[in-house]
Amino acid sequence: MENKEKSNGEIKEKQPEKKKVDWSGRLIIASLAGAFGSSFLYGYNLSVVNAPTVYIKRFYNESWERRYGHVIDGGTLTLLWSITVSIFSIGGLVGAIITTPTVKFLGRKHTLLINNVFAVVAALLMALCQIAGSFEMLLLGRTVMGIHAGVSLSALPIYLSEISPKEIRGALGQVTAIFICIGVFIAQVLGLPEIFGNEFCWPYLFGVIAVPSLIQVGILPFLPESPHFLLLEKNDTSGAEKAFQTFLGKDDVSHELEESEAQRNVKLESVLQLLRNRSVHWQIITVIITMACYQLCGLNAIWYYTNSIFREAGISPKLIPYVTLSTSTVEILSAVSSGLAVERLGRRPLLIGGFGLMVISFTILSVSLTLQNRAYWLPYLSIFCILAIIASFCIGPGGIPFVLTGEFFQQSQKPAAFLIAGTVNWLSNFSVGLLFPFIQAGLQTFCFLVFAVICLAGATYLFFVLPETKNKTINEISQAFAKRNKVTLEGREMSQFSSEMKSSEEQEHNFSSTLENGETKNRII
Repeated sequence: MENKEKSNGEIKEKQPEKKKVDWSGRLIIASLAGAFGSSFLYGYNLSVVNAPTVYIKRFYNESWERRYGHVIDGGTLTLLWSITVSIFSIGGLVGAIITTPTVKFLGRKHTLLINNVFAVVAALLMALCQIAGSFEMLLLGRTVMGIHAGVSLSALPIYLSEISPKEIRGALGQVTAIFICIGVFIAQVLGLPEIFGNEFCWPYLFGVIAVPSLIQVGILPFLPESPHFLLLEKNDTSGAEKAFQTFLGKDDVSHELEESEAQRNVKLESVLQLLRNRSVHWQIITVIITMACYQLCGLNAIWYYTNSIFREAGISPKLIPYVTLSTSTVEILSAVSSGLAVERLGRRPLLIGGFGLMVISFTILSVSLTLQNRAYWLPYLSIFCILAIIASFCIGPGGIPFVLTGEFFQQSQKPAAFLIAGTVNWLSNFSVGLLFPFIQAGLQTFCFLVFAVICLAGATYLFFVLPETKNKTINEISQAFAKRNKVTLEGREMSQFSSEMKSSEEQEHNFSSTLENGETKNRII
């Protein structure tokens, strides 16, 4: 009987632990509504310009001829189209920069709510551009939509990381990534000729952008603000307690309040201070190179110009929209697989292996495109290579660079680190969107060898420099870089924590808590 009672007692003790990692209903709603109105729209806008390319260029020509009396020349049209694609990234950079002060002043939830104004305005500008006969409205709409993307990809991960228990923050981050993939897929579906991908209906592709935003506006006001923001920025302990109780589905949230309170005295480093900090020099270099390779590896070129790539591969124009659907399907499956594998296999093999597979796939793609008229099966090999590139990217390079940015730095350094990573991310994105049409025109079928070289350079650097960070503490990761940075871990810890007034044991506990609290800011930018 005594053993049974002990056994029963053990069962009872385990039940509260299981309850802590359960998703409350409000937490599920917050993650889905937040992702649908934010990361979903980011993915949607990455792909939405692909299907109506021919009709938008025709619209540019007609508008130009009405205004200036002659048809636009080919070079100017290519430049104008490149700007249409890439200006989205300039808006994203602006959005990422303004997010930090906005979330501090307005709060996480209200930043997401107000951000929907950008989406609705952008949707109206782009949907009405054909009626107004103004291609400038489309360009302005793409810029404004980029601002929305920059803000949402920064504010949403902050909000979700601060309302969720640490045990499922990784899962919530993966929900965000999956919604990006779903956004790409929906854009491709709506871009089919039978729906909006035709000469008369293509503006509706941009008009539907307002729908997810309006749905988010209808849901978020009924959810609490981030308890972290309420406690530390507004000094509203009662409000923070109620928010934790709502999202975590339990009454006793004293531990979560203590963890948040422990961050009150954390002194943030500026970008300049971080760049001058010798103890993180190689971490910064690694983040910059990884984020640059993340964008310059060629995947965005495939998303932006899928139809033209398939056309070059010899695919029938009537089949291209349907073949394109397979790319986003592969991306969704690969993103899910990556979420399941990253904690088992580690960051290093997935990242290096992903770039390595992309090198092989890009090389074979260049060869198959060059020789596509020699054999009937070569166009199908080109399609396979494109799918292999997407799968290789999503399994490794697609999400891990953001994870590394969150793992490399102390809590006080993360805002500056994410700003650096975000700047590199959006500028690299802009470069690909702007330059790829010219690279493609100049190098023809060999243009993908440029991306193969970039992936090879990234994989080589990471092979020699990147340590494995799976299940490692910040101190263990710092120690792995200490020799390259020519500093000792002890010296770093003294400089980092000399201003703390708590005991060393409390500091370690609080630091671990704050690190976990910021873990899923890996998708801030």
